[in-house]
Amino acid sequence: MKSLLICPSHRTAVSLLAETQPLAAVPLLGQGVVEYWLTHLACSGGKEVWILADDRPEQIQALVGNGARWGLKIHLIEESRELTAAQALLKYEKEFGLGAPTDVTAVLDHLPGFPDTPLFESYSGWFSALQTWMPRAKTPDRVGVLETELGVWVGLHCHVSPDATLRAPCWLGKNVYIGVGATIGPGAVIEDGAFIESGSVITNSLVGPDTFVGQFSEIENSLAWGDTLVNLQSSSITRVPDRFVLCFLRNPRTAPTASWLDRVSELCSRNKAEAHLLWKHFLMNKEG
Repeated sequence: MKSLLICPSHRTAVSLLAETQPLAAVPLLGQGVVEYWLTHLACSGGKEVWILADDRPEQIQALVGNGARWGLKIHLIEESRELTAAQALLKYEKEFGLGAPTDVTAVLDHLPGFPDTPLFESYSGWFSALQTWMPRAKTPDRVGVLETELGVWVGLHCHVSPDATLRAPCWLGKNVYIGVGATIGPGAVIEDGAFIESGSVITNSLVGPDTFVGQFSEIENSLAWGDTLVNLQSSSITRVPDRFVLCFLRNPRTAPTASWLDRVSELCSRNKAEAHLLWKHFLMNKEG
């Protein structure tokens, strides 16, 4: 089985998500949509995949590599613009030998098996798609994601205070910190590396990767992404100036392979308060 995957370009309705990475790589419960599709294709008997990308193709290439992780042979092709599925087939069908009944051609604007649940038409639609996908996000190739109780998923190296409350459905990514007395859920997604301080309440909301949420903060029906808060119902966007309330724990443009000590050093040169918060997170991960 051969497949042709088309990475989405810029989408004005969810521009915040693509500030530092292409939409196909934005974390959705810890993985990009392109990763979920590759897992799906590998489980369906796929052998060879061509990926068309016009938005930061080098980041897509770094994420998928040569496909060995999935047992696939992957080729990345840089395009000048996003093609429709029909345009891509017209351009590449003969060259790649596509056309068999089992071959797949898809624009990565939805998760596998959910073509009627678009990801990038609005923030509310994106969050709704994540809620639908949550029970399926623990794909066969993912290690360390545990369903600790019905509807509660916890990733590797998480620290959850014994006095915190997790209410299903909710998802905690890897290296997440949940402080004393915090309440997470229902309907909460906490992406990898997020730090939720004591007494905070997160309901029907998503906290983005490496995002700090300060003590006693209440986030409801919102997307907290670094220092930005998006109302999921109105799509209104607010920048939060107080870094003790909401901020990135690291510069989002920093390479994701940077160590915790590298991140602390970076923050020390910029903001001592942020460095103190990140140092606490580093110590927690070291002890874990």
